[in-house]
Amino acid sequence: MSDDTGYKLRTRGVRKTYGPVVALAGADLEMREGEFLTLLGPSGSGKTTLLMAIAGLNDPDGGEIWIDGKLATYTPPHDRGLGMVFQNYALFPHMTIFENIAFPLRMRKRDAGTIRKEVARVLDIVQLPDVASRYPRELSGGQQQRIALARCFVYQPAIILMDEPLGALDKKLRDTLQREVKHLHQNLGITVLYVTHDQEEAMVMSDRICLMNDARIEQVGTPQELYFQPNSVFAADFLGESNLLPATVIESRDGEIVLQAAGGLTVHGQANAALSRGDRVRFMVRPESVKTVAAGTARNEVQGVIKEVIMSGQITKCFMELPDGSEMVSSRLTVESGTGLAPGRPVHFGWSAEHTVVLPDR
Repeated sequence: MSDDTGYKLRTRGVRKTYGPVVALAGADLEMREGEFLTLLGPSGSGKTTLLMAIAGLNDPDGGEIWIDGKLATYTPPHDRGLGMVFQNYALFPHMTIFENIAFPLRMRKRDAGTIRKEVARVLDIVQLPDVASRYPRELSGGQQQRIALARCFVYQPAIILMDEPLGALDKKLRDTLQREVKHLHQNLGITVLYVTHDQEEAMVMSDRICLMNDARIEQVGTPQELYFQPNSVFAADFLGESNLLPATVIESRDGEIVLQAAGGLTVHGQANAALSRGDRVRFMVRPESVKTVAAGTARNEVQGVIKEVIMSGQITKCFMELPDGSEMVSSRLTVESGTGLAPGRPVHFGWSAEHTVVLPDR
């Protein structure tokens, strides 16, 4: 194949097996200069295997990896121009913070003046300008992670690879560092390939998300595309909360698809050209799109009984049991006066056809 210089990184058919186990099954992925792309998926989905193949830390069984328009499938790791940040920081405990950050510059034989200038520059970027003389053990976990990032930024690699770098931190610190990493990416214009199993982290930080499942790439798109336009039941179920219920296609016309669900429920959604009458499907509607309505006022409407109302900070969720025993949830911003709904009360939920996503049942 020929390279495509429009891409910073490109993989084609990258495959990795360990004996009979397929860890990665033909991954095709593309990244442009300055992009923040996240590999997201459950454990065993292949995301770290793909990252390590790109880093040169495991050799693929097949396929090609192109970096900056050059074939790099079997190029040694140190010749790929990549930087890596791991969850465990990997700082040298016997070195000061200055020496930790300076290490990659010394390995590249930069002069002393350049090293001093560059170390000071990146310490300012990560907002830790006064810690150069300290040792890693004298810093908090969050500060150590920022130093690990600084050590990676300092030599300006072509692409920075991050493997669950915030996974060991508590939620509040993780949320803070998510924003810091995002701001660093935006301010420096760096290209980042990020691995996480945390869907919220992926949504917050990414320009695009590569969702992986069972050693394969399931869907690639912006956070908005994956959230509102998932192309599979797995994507709809994995990313965010969803009401995901079985149905059968009974009609498709005039840009609209009509479904028959359990209990005689008729559901209207946007037409899906891949589906036809009689097909078994799942329809998805996000909880925030489901509202309590007066009977007969919504395009799609279900009636049931409130099972539970849960207030979790800024969001309140209302769970309804449908006549067939299945469940649907509606979510809304919490207000001090509450929802006015209580367990055991009948309720109507409604939503628009535009918010119904119809997916093949597989």
